[in-house]
Amino acid sequence: MRPLVLALLLSASAAPALTLGATGCAGQSRPARMREAASELNLNARFGRMEMASEHVAPEAREAFFKRRSVWGGRVRIVDSELVGIRFEKDDSEARATVAVAWQPVDDGDLRTTTVTQTFKDKRNGWLLVSEEVAGGDVGLFGGKAAAPKDVPKSAPRKNQFDTIRLGQGEPTKPSGDDSAP
Repeated sequence: MRPLVLALLLSASAAPALTLGATGCAGQSRPARMREAASELNLNARFGRMEMASEHVAPEAREAFFKRRSVWGGRVRIVDSELVGIRFEKDDSEARATVAVAWQPVDDGDLRTTTVTQTFKDKRNGWLLVSEEVAGGDVGLFGGKAAAPKDVPKSAPRKNQFDTIRLGQGEPTKPSGDDSAP
């Protein structure tokens, strides 16, 4: 008789918990599900978890998704990515996400930024990325040669900001490239 009582008590206490757990995600709005899908995709891609990121990519767009990011972790180091905004279109079944990506070419220490526009569609298995394009910023995030910064000429002499003091010598030395008198 005891096993029967225990089973009834467990089933009676488990039913509300299961019902609450099952309905917890069902109440999420369409925009909230879109924001979650875009955030997960970009966060996983930023940290090199491409298989997890591709769960939010439409099957017909996966090959292009992997190809565009083939240089990530190799020639391109992703420093940060931020979901800047989401705009809904076509009766809320399509959305465009704007993502700002900060990155560096591994052979160059300059930080670059590129803005990417991603198009998502609400399909039966959730919001999926169907296309993306570079909307602005630096070239080279998805491959190709990153352009040199325009504001700094390559032949600019490097100047030290502070005098160099060498231990064991009396006077500080002049910074390199500084022709002014002390």
